[in-house]
Amino acid sequence: MKLTNYIDGVWQGEAARYTAVLNPANGEELAQVPLSTEEEVGQAVVAAKKAQKKWALVPAPKRADYLYEIGRMMKDKKEHLARVLTKEMGKVIEEARGEVQEGIDMAFYMAGEGRRLFGETVPSELQDKFAMSVRAPIGVVGLITPWNFPIAIATWKSFPAIVAGNTFIWKPATETPLMAYEMALIFEEAGLPHGVANIVFGSGSDVGTALIEHPDVRVISFTGSTETGRHVAELGGRHLKKVSLEMGGKNAVIVLEDADIELAVEGILWSAFGTAGQRCTACSRVIVHQDVKEELQKRLIESMKDLTMGDGLDETVKVGPVINEKALEKIQSYIKIGKEEGANLVAGGNVLNEGKFASGQYFEPTLFVDVAWDSRLAQEEIFGPVVSLITISSLDEAIEVNNSVAYGLSSSIFSQDVNKVFRAQRDLDTGIVYINAGTTGAEIHLPFGGTKGTGNGHRDSGVAALDVFTEWKSIYIDYSGKLQRAQIDTE
Repeated sequence: MKLTNYIDGVWQGEAARYTAVLNPANGEELAQVPLSTEEEVGQAVVAAKKAQKKWALVPAPKRADYLYEIGRMMKDKKEHLARVLTKEMGKVIEEARGEVQEGIDMAFYMAGEGRRLFGETVPSELQDKFAMSVRAPIGVVGLITPWNFPIAIATWKSFPAIVAGNTFIWKPATETPLMAYEMALIFEEAGLPHGVANIVFGSGSDVGTALIEHPDVRVISFTGSTETGRHVAELGGRHLKKVSLEMGGKNAVIVLEDADIELAVEGILWSAFGTAGQRCTACSRVIVHQDVKEELQKRLIESMKDLTMGDGLDETVKVGPVINEKALEKIQSYIKIGKEEGANLVAGGNVLNEGKFASGQYFEPTLFVDVAWDSRLAQEEIFGPVVSLITISSLDEAIEVNNSVAYGLSSSIFSQDVNKVFRAQRDLDTGIVYINAGTTGAEIHLPFGGTKGTGNGHRDSGVAALDVFTEWKSIYIDYSGKLQRAQIDTE
């Protein structure tokens, strides 16, 4: 199967260059994805710019009707979408179904905004004068999405852009283009006007850069690594674009001495090893009080033995493959780093490449203990199923260790002391805080994003997502019949 770009409601001809899309569970070739050029990006921008003028004039409730239909179709195709997602990305089928559901939820949630898109009315300081603010669409936006959540993150970005009256060009990751293809089919079947949604496949260096540098693309919404995000911000800044960044994380679960240890273990396992640790919200550090360190460590090791590995389409599998060989090599390099730094490897640490694992990209769930809080193992994002256990002696120390990293996406604390919990949720320097739960599980009606190296202040999801794709317009209506000067004619 050879994919083609989707521009102005038309599937384009074959590209000059392609690369293979491989199933990370078994190496099977799933498709050939185009490696598009700046020229194709330009064609998509022309189509999107033309369509946006008409799309912005469609009443927001009518724009929302398309999202309701898209959500309904995603619901009808949920199992199909989930199975395609598992094949191209590797996450287990249960998680894939959850990711598709997240997209369905976002469709219906953002459709509701079609009858809100709230602005403000405020009193004027002058007589016979009315003052209000409204949200206005920005124009053409560029969406650059990652491979680890190829449908959820795309819906976080595209659906608020649609309801706000923008058109978009979406560059999906080359590792996971099939979800973009499936969504284009849904956009097409739902009758979304031509040019509102455009998909251009290709590399970040070619397609991504062309999107960022095109003068008619007003907004860039990017999710990916912090290193790449900095580059996106630099390029976008030169062109005075609005740039929304959601990047890396080095998330921690804090387990205090009064925690429910069994619950904490469940939360850690889910947060650390779901999606094979390839979530920006994955737990990669466990900050545990010294009084319960031995018990937690023992229970974690025992529970990790029950984490079955294999092809995510097998309903009994709990941990699937990592995305590709490059990811395996990076994870493996951190095993070496951890050992050299003096951390104690007590579980996992190996590539699995024999028997049923021979054709896939598998890495064992891994646990290091006695990890120094300031070591590379504890500070740098690994993006794989590797967890570091760090021992502390107080809540204050736990918060300090949590906040010591360059990232600030998600954090978690297990405790039954309400006073400690409230101190923690105030002082943990992350955009998301979980109490007696792991570091994953965000819901689409609250803002998603982080502080420090995780982002630049914008948020996906929730009403906050609309701020990325709208401009505030202040409107003053003077019906006094005379010139009134604010701040002057107020006496």
